[in-house]
Amino acid sequence: MAASSSVVDDYLDYGHAKCIAFNRRGTLLAVGCKDGRCVIWDFETRCIVKELKDEECSSPINSVCWSRSCNHLLVSSADQSLTLWDVKNDNRITRIVLQKNPLQARLHPRSSKPPLCLACPLSVPPLIVDLNTEKTTSLHICVLHSRCDCSDATTFCSPTPACFNKYGNLVYVGTSKGKILLIDYIENEVHAMILIPGDCEVKNIVFSRNGRYLLANSSDRIIRIYENLLPLKDEVKALDALKGNFSGLKGTDKLQAVGSNCLTLIREMQDLTMISHWKSPCFSDNGEWVVAGSASKGGHKIYIWDKAIQVKILEGPKESIVDLAWHPARPIVVSVCLAGKIHVWAKDVSENCSVFVPFVEREDEFDLKSPETEKEVKRSKGDEVEEGEIVENVENVEKGLDFSDSDMSQEELCFLPASPTYNVPELTDKLIRSSPESVDSNNSSPSGDTSGEGTNRRRTPSQ
Repeated sequence: MAASSSVVDDYLDYGHAKCIAFNRRGTLLAVGCKDGRCVIWDFETRCIVKELKDEECSSPINSVCWSRSCNHLLVSSADQSLTLWDVKNDNRITRIVLQKNPLQARLHPRSSKPPLCLACPLSVPPLIVDLNTEKTTSLHICVLHSRCDCSDATTFCSPTPACFNKYGNLVYVGTSKGKILLIDYIENEVHAMILIPGDCEVKNIVFSRNGRYLLANSSDRIIRIYENLLPLKDEVKALDALKGNFSGLKGTDKLQAVGSNCLTLIREMQDLTMISHWKSPCFSDNGEWVVAGSASKGGHKIYIWDKAIQVKILEGPKESIVDLAWHPARPIVVSVCLAGKIHVWAKDVSENCSVFVPFVEREDEFDLKSPETEKEVKRSKGDEVEEGEIVENVENVEKGLDFSDSDMSQEELCFLPASPTYNVPELTDKLIRSSPESVDSNNSSPSGDTSGEGTNRRRTPSQ
């Protein structure tokens, strides 16, 4: 390939989009709209395959989240509601109205039937919501600080970001005081605390797909990447062991000591020339890249960093970015602009035939060979091949860990059938023209009619 650059590959324009989310395989794209609808696109064919509409909701959608099996979709709306949908059957499973507007809601990552979700309402601590019983539990994020005695959790008033870890054993919460808290939501207890340099407000917290890295976006316009030092499946046990190692400490000193053994800062990403904040930062599919949008109102700029902190900037229309997502399996970025249009960014590749090596045919390449001759050739190369042995076994090919389904207890939904849409007025007009009444009316034309329609008149028995 001679050259490649990232350009806008396609546009998805249907309704006024506010937020987006890919399913686990990247085959479906859920779009939350301003009028309360949730539209699902088939990302391979770029056509709409489903439209979910709740008659009780006409407010803008704040966030959409797929379940791990992709059979359910959680929608949070500006009317303070959480709605869980059965995507395949178009059924609304439950609808819960909270006391505050949920700016973000995420389903538990390892539940086959999603009974739990994590909601981040405005100006209150994050909530654990049981979608079966509609019970809500406010996470205890109040800890003692060196500056003040935070006896009231409302001192953390701000849009508080939070997320589950890879297996959903812990909740990571960012605060307006520049802290990242590790909370066991079952016991509702803070196990560790990590300090953000400068005590800057944490605006976003995102885990990579493999659970090894954590992204924290702060109000100082710096995106910090932390490496997760805890084991992926036994975090709670590891935290209890760490707390035992620091039994001589108490309070915030103990929480900070434990936190230093949970996350370690490995890199910082920023743009010194930019004065605006970052919007919707996230990891790539393999966690090797970080992408974020500029929150500037006058431009549509997307920044992409690699391991070496080298940045690439994608520039779009002169509209601010509302939401951003990286495709789970391909190098594709999807962004939503303020006008509600969805932009699909992909590599523009131009082919150069001069880079291909010319084919040179060997003299005996297409000659017929007996099985004995083939065995002799393979033995001459050092390969011992016995009779009946299979040289390559495609079943032994190593599968990608990102899509390992060993813990899946429910069939995964990857595609939805596309239903054809009809133009109702045009269809009705065709039915009217083909009806017997319309034919009889056409046959009542004068005998001198030269339009040709009189030749198709229906004959009556008297004729």
